[in-house]
Amino acid sequence: MPVDFQQIDPLYRRVLRRFVTPLLLLVLVFAVGTAGFYVIGEGRTSLVDCFYFVFISVATIGYGEVIDLTGKPGARIFLMAVTTAGIAVFTYMLSVMTAFIIEGELNQVFRSRRMKQRIDELSAHYILCGVGRVGSNIAHELAVTGRPFMAIDTSADALALFRERFPETPWLHGDSSDDAMLLRAGIERAAGVFAVTGEDAKNLVIALTAKQLRPAVRVVARCHELNYMPKMERVGADAIVSPDFTGGMRIVSSMVRPHVVTFLDEMLRSDNHMRVEEIQIRAGFSGGTLGRRVPPARDHIVLALRRGQAWDFNPPPDTELAAGEVLVLMATPDARQRVEQLLAG
Repeated sequence: MPVDFQQIDPLYRRVLRRFVTPLLLLVLVFAVGTAGFYVIGEGRTSLVDCFYFVFISVATIGYGEVIDLTGKPGARIFLMAVTTAGIAVFTYMLSVMTAFIIEGELNQVFRSRRMKQRIDELSAHYILCGVGRVGSNIAHELAVTGRPFMAIDTSADALALFRERFPETPWLHGDSSDDAMLLRAGIERAAGVFAVTGEDAKNLVIALTAKQLRPAVRVVARCHELNYMPKMERVGADAIVSPDFTGGMRIVSSMVRPHVVTFLDEMLRSDNHMRVEEIQIRAGFSGGTLGRRVPPARDHIVLALRRGQAWDFNPPPDTELAAGEVLVLMATPDARQRVEQLLAG
């Protein structure tokens, strides 16, 4: 299958452009030299020996003449020409390599390759599109609750600040509304996409692109202008959050129900405190009662069970569980992971 050069990563295209000329010139020198000495040897010397003669001449090893050039001044002139050309090409290649290392592009290639490998290893992860203040807060919550994620942003400065705070998190520098970028981020394996850049129009396009690439992925979008909300719903965003609306509700709650707000803040202020979590019982669940599959413990409290559109609040221990249902509970990050494992089969 032919390779589409345009589909190659831009960084690798730059590497190929830098080194393709010296490599082709080196191949040309060896090809011409090998063919020339084969003719000079009048067919009595093998192509391997001719290639070896060119190599030791260009490399200035000089073990001796594999092909007898005695009494052949033209052949010696040809040898000098091939050797000079080979040394010149080697010098040119060395200068390109030196410039490449000094400019830092070689390290960038290696970093890009390692980052691609790390992203390829992710599964059921979250793609964070936008690493500003909102994106960084989302990343913090994902990190402390043990959920895998990676980040994308067009701003190199924003990514630099993000990497200082989350050095172990995979990231990509580019436009998250681009199909190729979301594919590189592993959207086929992702659990969800956060469209939380500072631009409503960009978040709209991210939601649309994500849903076109993978309709089943969950998309949560950030929106400031209310007139964008219906558009985001039409392109398939599963949830739309307005920081202005949410902030207003928070201000009211701080006034009329201060203890509730303090309680919720306490959950989010500590990395080890309980949080309200939801766990979907997946296909392949073998069944069983709530009390048997999720025994009571101090680090988790079962609040409700969602069956289709119906809610069963504070379900008793003899409640039968089934695949497709959603368990809502208060739990620490470690307890949530343990309950997920208990309900895995």
